[in-house]
Amino acid sequence: MTRNAPLLVDVGERLLLCLLIAPWLVAFAGALPQNPGLITSVATELLVVVFILIRRPGRIALTPYAFAVGFLGTALPLCVRPIPGAHVIPASQALMLCGLALSISSKLALNRRFGIVAANRGVQTRGPYAFVRHPMYAGYVITQVGFLISNPTFWNFSVYGCGFVFQLLRISEEEKLLKQDEAYMAFAERVRYRLVPGLF
Repeated sequence: MTRNAPLLVDVGERLLLCLLIAPWLVAFAGALPQNPGLITSVATELLVVVFILIRRPGRIALTPYAFAVGFLGTALPLCVRPIPGAHVIPASQALMLCGLALSISSKLALNRRFGIVAANRGVQTRGPYAFVRHPMYAGYVITQVGFLISNPTFWNFSVYGCGFVFQLLRISEEEKLLKQDEAYMAFAERVRYRLVPGLF
């Protein structure tokens, strides 16, 4: 592994994310005039891009597996598409807003510590992190369930289902790296659950 590998991975992550977000944004922008409720999903995904672009450096996992699960966990949700002419129903909108609020509060707590590939950019224990160790991913799941209620296609279910599997693998890979940090081990002892309090 070369000395420049972390920098190459860092730059590669950002470029790949920008390439992925473009067609997704075009598809959702075209549906927004007929379905303004989709703005919640747009805001959720765009925040991911912004926080990755402005993140700070840290110790990063450089294995192909860590890169694959991080990339697929981020990329797959960008493959869903809204149903043309569909309208966001109130229950769907409520879930998406709750998920967005949890994602935003988690990202604000992380500040510039967020990335695609498992990394240690400092341990966060405040805000939503006082309840579960990966609240941002919990927010994504809530938003995605809300989106599926209004856009229930086989394609969207399949994409989010696969994306959820990769998010679980991503959590496992992140924790494998983070648990090498004594501060994170102490945090994990205090906050037992990774995604859903009382379940997982």
